[in-house]
Amino acid sequence: MATAADRPPRNSPNSTPRDGGKLPLVITLVAVLVACGAGGGWYWSSQRAKAAEQAAAEAAKPRLPAPAQYLALEPPFVVNLNGGIEGPKYLQVEIQLMTRDNNELAELERHAPAIRARLLMLLAQQTAEGIADRAGKEALQAEALAEVRKLMRAETGKPCAEALLFTSFVTQ
Repeated sequence: MATAADRPPRNSPNSTPRDGGKLPLVITLVAVLVACGAGGGWYWSSQRAKAAEQAAAEAAKPRLPAPAQYLALEPPFVVNLNGGIEGPKYLQVEIQLMTRDNNELAELERHAPAIRARLLMLLAQQTAEGIADRAGKEALQAEALAEVRKLMRAETGKPCAEALLFTSFVTQ
């Protein structure tokens, strides 16, 4: 039988601790778990960053509006122009209203007689000199759109017309 004198002391370099093989294994497992956790965290954060970049790119893309729909106010408007010592002058203009909403298009069609009446009054107030150049025509176009929107707000609560277009413009 071995006596205490035959055994090496516990702190000697030749002694082996009782859990000597387990401690490096535990340290290795903890290190592997920490590395996996860090790698997984990096992976998920990079995926979130990619998703955020894609969302930002989608938001930055210009979105196309709904298709434009047009309502031609027929027949063409024909009015006598104000003033002038050269004699009577006439204006013949074809007008179309633009909207992007089916419901608003239906409202514009429903109120077309009132729109025509307002536009006739506005057009009859013009002078040949006032609408001779581009600036005068554009000012008249803006006034006409404002008249249509004013009427439609009063009737429906919405302006309905996005634009008013002169598709033909003849003075004589």
